[in-house]
Amino acid sequence: MRSTLVAASIALPGRDPERLTPVANDQAPQRQGTEERSRVALFDENTTIEPAPRQRMSRRTLVGVWALAVAMVVLLVITFLPTSYVIQRPGPVYNTLGTAENADGEEVPLISVEGADTYPTDGSLDLLTVQVQGNREHTPSWFELAMAWFDPSKAVMPIDAIFPAGQTTEQREEDSAAMMVDSQHEATAAALTELGYDVGAQLSVHSVIDGAAAEGVLQEGDIIVEANGEDVADVSALRGVINDGAGAPVELLIERDGQQQTVEVTPKESTDEDGETTWLLGVNLITDYDFPIDVTIQLNNVGGPSAGMMFALGIIDTLTPGELNGGEQVAGTGTITAEGEVGPIGGIRQKMWGARDAGADWFLAPEANCDEVVGHIPGDLRVFSVEDLDDALAVLDAVSGGGDLDALPTCTRE
Repeated sequence: MRSTLVAASIALPGRDPERLTPVANDQAPQRQGTEERSRVALFDENTTIEPAPRQRMSRRTLVGVWALAVAMVVLLVITFLPTSYVIQRPGPVYNTLGTAENADGEEVPLISVEGADTYPTDGSLDLLTVQVQGNREHTPSWFELAMAWFDPSKAVMPIDAIFPAGQTTEQREEDSAAMMVDSQHEATAAALTELGYDVGAQLSVHSVIDGAAAEGVLQEGDIIVEANGEDVADVSALRGVINDGAGAPVELLIERDGQQQTVEVTPKESTDEDGETTWLLGVNLITDYDFPIDVTIQLNNVGGPSAGMMFALGIIDTLTPGELNGGEQVAGTGTITAEGEVGPIGGIRQKMWGARDAGADWFLAPEANCDEVVGHIPGDLRVFSVEDLDDALAVLDAVSGGGDLDALPTCTRE
């Protein structure tokens, strides 16, 4: 195909059009006749060009624009308004058979034992944690709450359920650390009792919450010997006596500075995160034991009592030949008493997500948390219901020995 050459010149006022250089493509020069015919005047000094008139917005469009602008401003303001909620999300996962950082940043065994033979372990017995985003001083924004609401691994909780009224963040952290220490003692007592050791126990006051029922009656260091005439060697025993009274005054036999005396405390009513009524003295308690061997649990910056069961399993695995878990990766959660009873914990759904993300195949859940487990198990995680230490050991025995896992208790709808 032959290309057509085009030349054009622009006639400008006051300029000689013959002196203008034609613009052409690179095929061939045009003949003079064609060049003359192609000259075009693009501008006329006698012509006035007026812009087209701008179209005004319709009333409906204008109202819509203003409504959108106002909505954006309101949304921006709400985003920064304080809220009365916090967010729970999966926290770090720790293998009780592995290592953890100590206060100096050095990796040390999470569980170490002196005074008894120990044995190699394999696989993992993971304990789970939950992180709380926000506190009374700095709550999450409404935007963050909305994002968490649609994330199945997170939970939006009323701030009062996590940070009791009258308790500062520092006080909560201190109390949480005390509960962690207590859970380690309870776990050690449960594990050693399971292995046939004799342990002694006494319940003492770690701290008294400001404004609580026990303020001015109990003091830090008090040893609680009896409650309403019953021996109480651990927290669960004392809690049972208090709740049985349904708010009635509790008579406590305590030991203070080596002397025994009787005091009376009227518990205050409280509602937990599940809406159930409980009665509280408003003290943080620690159970002290006289252990025949030294068991040290090293875990910094983690609080609360929910790792008790996994501590107990880790101690038993360390003190017995073979691999309790068969070298598999097992995770779990639950409080524990010296008698081996496994109790409910908070944040069970976040902990299941944490276990799944860490690669666990099996999960040990307190039977009391089953109503929160059903319908919320992530992925292929297999969850077993346990009421006590023996139940947990039965699951591990089946996992390690290829037993009938289908015969073990699971969480089901009632």
